Order: sequence, then C-alpha cells, then structure tokens
Amino acid sequence: MTETDVSAIETVNAEFYAAFESADLDRMGLVWADGPHADEVVCVHPGWPLLRGRGTVLRSWALIMANTPYIQFVLTDTQVRISGDQAILTCSENIITAVEESANALTSGGSVVTTNAFIRTDEGWRMWLHHGSPVLNREEDDEDE
Repeated sequence: MTETDVSAIETVNAEFYAAFESADLDRMGLVWADGPHADEVVCVHPGWPLLRGRGTVLRSWALIMANTPYIQFVLTDTQVRISGDQAILTCSENIITAVEESANALTSGGSVVTTNAFIRTDEGWRMWLHHGSPVLNREEDDEDE
C-alpha cells in the first residue's frame, strides 16, 4: 500500500461526495468504474435494494440528486485498505440535508456507515461499490457506553 495510492483513493472518494453535494451527475459519472467493469458496479443506498450495473447505479444517483435540494457530508473515521488493484475505504458519513430550498427550509442530520470499494483501471482508481447503512438510535447507543 503506497501513500500515492492512498492519496489517489481519498481524492476519488472526496470527488464522489463533492459530485453528490453539487448534484453534478456528469461529475459523478467520472468517479464510477466503466468499460470492462461497468457491469460489475454495485450500489446500495440506505434502505434501497442492491443495484447492479453502471447505468442502473447512475440512474439512481440522478433520481436522488433531483430530489435532494441540499446535502452536505462531514466524513469521519476514514480508513483505506489496499490489496493489489482493489481498495476498500470505510467511513462514517455525518449528513446535513434540507427538505426544500428556501430560507425556511427544514434541515436534518443523520449518520451512515459506508463502505466504498475502488478498482485500479487504466484511468486510475474508480469506484466499484458504494454501500451505505444508516446508523439508528445513535443517541441511545452513546448513553449505554
């Protein structure tokens, strides 16, 4: 595991979240694996069934972006592990989102634990899998500790 690879994976991961925050589907498309890996792309959004294939995954992002007026991520507990041409990045997404775009918008927060898998391609590291799982009852868990 080289520092160059770790840095490249962290950069692609940051670009994934920046694309989501800016609702830029073209930018999101550049993050995901394509070519011979397009059919292997997998995504599990919190509460959704498993989605397989680059086209299906990008359509899901288009739907989410069209229905999310504002979202911001603060990532914590980020760790990268590399094995050959595959890498796993795990993190906690601390999310701030708005229900509507206005001065009176209702905002809410949440937490999702995430696994992002990357594959080394001729174009560099690309996302191969995104799996987000919501953290429920976080306050109750903190009180128990």
